[in-house]
Formats: sequence, structure tokens, C-alpha cells
Amino acid sequence: MWPHVSRPEDGQVTEIVAGLYMSPLELLALLCAVALVVARWLPAAARPRVTIAAGTVLLLSAIVLFVVGIRWQMLPVLAGAALALPFALAPLLRHRTGRPAWRARWWLALPGSVACVGLIATAPVTAWAFPVPVFPEPSGRFAVGTRVVQWTDQRRPESFTTDPHDRRTVVVQLWYPAQKSPQGAQRAQYLGRTEPEARTVSAALARQVGLPGFLVGGVTRAHSRSVFNAPVAGGGGRFPVVLFSPGSGGVRTQNTAWAEELASHGYVVAALDHPYDSAAVVLANGRTIHSQIASTGHRDKDEELAVGWTAVRAADLGFVLTQLDRMDRGEITGPLTGRLDTGRVAVTGHSIGGAAALQAARQDRRFDAVIDLDGYPHGPTSPSLHQPTLALTQAITPSTDPRYLPRLSKALKLSTATGYRLTIPGAAHLTFMDGPLYLPPVPSIVGSLGRTESPHVVAATTLAFLDTTLRHEPGDMADILSAYGDLSVYHPDNSR
Repeated sequence: MWPHVSRPEDGQVTEIVAGLYMSPLELLALLCAVALVVARWLPAAARPRVTIAAGTVLLLSAIVLFVVGIRWQMLPVLAGAALALPFALAPLLRHRTGRPAWRARWWLALPGSVACVGLIATAPVTAWAFPVPVFPEPSGRFAVGTRVVQWTDQRRPESFTTDPHDRRTVVVQLWYPAQKSPQGAQRAQYLGRTEPEARTVSAALARQVGLPGFLVGGVTRAHSRSVFNAPVAGGGGRFPVVLFSPGSGGVRTQNTAWAEELASHGYVVAALDHPYDSAAVVLANGRTIHSQIASTGHRDKDEELAVGWTAVRAADLGFVLTQLDRMDRGEITGPLTGRLDTGRVAVTGHSIGGAAALQAARQDRRFDAVIDLDGYPHGPTSPSLHQPTLALTQAITPSTDPRYLPRLSKALKLSTATGYRLTIPGAAHLTFMDGPLYLPPVPSIVGSLGRTESPHVVAATTLAFLDTTLRHEPGDMADILSAYGDLSVYHPDNSR
């Protein structure tokens, strides 16, 4: 089920209607624009009423849309209506001045009407292709809260700058089980703490993939299902912790739907921005750090660079776990003091973030489980992994790097704990993040699972793995995972 995305500050009329990808006000403007085009073809008696009513409502709708912030998808609607309006008004004006009514012959008017309708029809098509993302309602029993923290590792120099006094700083967003918020509570802005931050991050992400920023402008209008700084759920229980590292150039919020689903089931998710790697990181003082990493196109050189970037990310993950442990003990003030079970921790990541998760687990035995979301294992494969590991991969095609599966399989075979590699049919690399919610549903980009099924599959498989490994809930892990794709299981007793 895909409910509305709530924007209480704009009112119900500007909420995006699930499945239609447009708000009621946008739909009303679209219908009025069509009515203006059709008016020319109506009987003379009905023509004036339709023209005046449609034109008036369209004008008022356009004013409201411009006030609250019009989407680019609506501009063709207004253009089509503007082209049709003179032809709809001309007979009325001639009638009021006493001059004979004039209408273009049908064979002249028809192409123009068809062109106007075609222009107007681009609105729902482009709204469907580049929608405001609508986040699925989390299925767990907890409401979800979120907050952003920023920590500096005073013991680690910043390797991306030449300032000897610069120390590594990371921005972390936490999603956690929360008390139910009052009806109408403002939901968290997607991609940032504020809409300006979301616009900064969205523009940086668009530049990184070579898209005009306006195409994905809908993401800056989106609100997720969590509430900023909501009170932590009552009961006094302690929640297992899941750390997350995004993909190359990715940002801490790129897996918001997944993080909210986990939090609703009683986990605390801590997702990192990696400065100078993430597309844009807005610090607490307002300074924005843009990505400085770039591939060279030379395979061996890029692998060497990726190994270094992975090592920085792995160190970030270990540092954040230390900070979360300090937060739980009360050394860092916050509402989650005494509620974080840092004795049950999983480290996860997407793409190069998955490689960082594998590397962090090799270096730090505090991590109890590992999830790699379609990440090529950069860096050394030793020492062996000692944690149960789940690797989700996209559908393997002839264009897939032939080194990927052998290298991933090697890492799992060398592990002293059971590992699972699940290849999901219909999945693409961006299936494992929020991309399917707001990018065009092109299989080569976001896979063919669809906007509903993509987040469901990723959440269902990872939740089953976390419940088994961190909570020790009963169940046949292989049986559960195999229902979602092609599963390979690597047992420690036959991995050598």
C-alpha cells in the first residue's frame, strides 16, 4: 500500500496522490486545461459556461501552485492551456461585442487541439517518470523517529585535505523506534534536515550522474515516515544497532525507506555521510563539503583508489560505533542513552559502502553481522570474516563485471561463519536504495521489481537475516532467503 506523502504546511490539496503521482490541485489544473481545449468542440450553448468555469479554476489553481512552489511537470499544462485559451475565448468575445461568432474550421482546429492535448498529457507522464517519492508505511509496531548528529575523530587526521590540524568529521543520521507522534506531526524532510539542505544535496547528486537538477527536483518536496527528534519508544528495552555506509557519492539518506522499516521493527539504524566522498555533506555550521573522489577510467588505478576510499569508510564505521557506545553509556548526551544494545551490532553498506562494511567487520570484532548490498569487495580478503554475512546482488547479466561474483564468493568462502549470497531476479544496482521511488522505472537503472516491491524485497531479506543473527530468532535462514532469488550458502565447515 502506498499512502499519501504528507505536507501539512501546504494542506491536503498539495499532497501527492498515490499511484497518480500528482496532487489534487495539479489534477484539477490538468482537467481544466483539457476542458479549455475541448470547449471549442462543444455545442454553442455549453461552450461559454465550460470556458469561463475552466479558465477561472485553472487561473486560481495556477496562482496557488506558484505560491506553494510549482513543479516543472506542470509547465506544459499551463503552456497547452495558454495556447488553447485564445481559441476558446474568441467566440465569446465576438458574441459579447455583437460581432458574428467565429470558429476555425474543424480541419484547421483539430491539429491544434491535438497538439495542446499532447502538450498537456506530458504532465502525468513526466510526473510518473520523475515523481515526488512516496515512502512506504513501515510495517513494524514502532513509530519511527530520526535525528542527525555530527562527530569529529580527534585522533584521525583528515586525509582529503592538506591542513595538518584538520580532523576527520562525519555526519550521522539515526532512525530509531519512537513513541507515536500526534496526528498531523511534521514528517522528516527527505535528503536533509531542512528543505534548503535537501536542495543542496539533490543538486549535487544530480550533477554527479550528469542529470539536470530540475528533473529530480521532486525529491526535495518529499517527506519520509519518520519524525525529527521524536521521543524514543517507551519500555526501557535496548535496541540492536545497524550501521550503514552509502554507495560511492551516496548520502546518508539514500536508504531512508529501508532504515525506517528496520527502525519500526526495533532496530536503531545509523547511516553515515562520508565527507569528500558523499556528493554533498552539509555540516552543522552550514558549510557544505562536496565530493572530491573521481574514477580515472583505468581499471588498476581505480581499484587502487577504491581500496583507499574503502579503508577511510571502514575507519568511519568503527569510529561511529565507538561514539554510539559512548552515547549508550551517557558519555555523549542524547535520548538514546541506555537504549542502544552495542553488544548486538550489524554493519551494512551499498556498493562501495558494502565493501567498507566487509572491511570494517574484518578489522573490528565488535560487529556481529555484515550485510553487503551489491558491493564489490575492494581491498584485501584477509583476515577472514568471522561474522555471518548476507550479500545481496543484482541480477547477473553479460555486462556484469566478471570479477564480481568470484571475488565476492572468495570472501564468503574464507569466512569462519556462515555466509549467504542472494541474487535477486529483476534487481539492478539501484534497487538496493531509494532510487526506485523517484527515478524512471527503467529496468537497466532501477530494476524491474517496481516501486512497491523493490523496497519490500530489500527490507524483508535483510530483516530476516538481522532477526536471526542479532536476535537469534528461530527460522531456516536458507529457506527464507531462497524464496526471493538464487541463493548460495557458504558454510564454514566446507569453506576451506
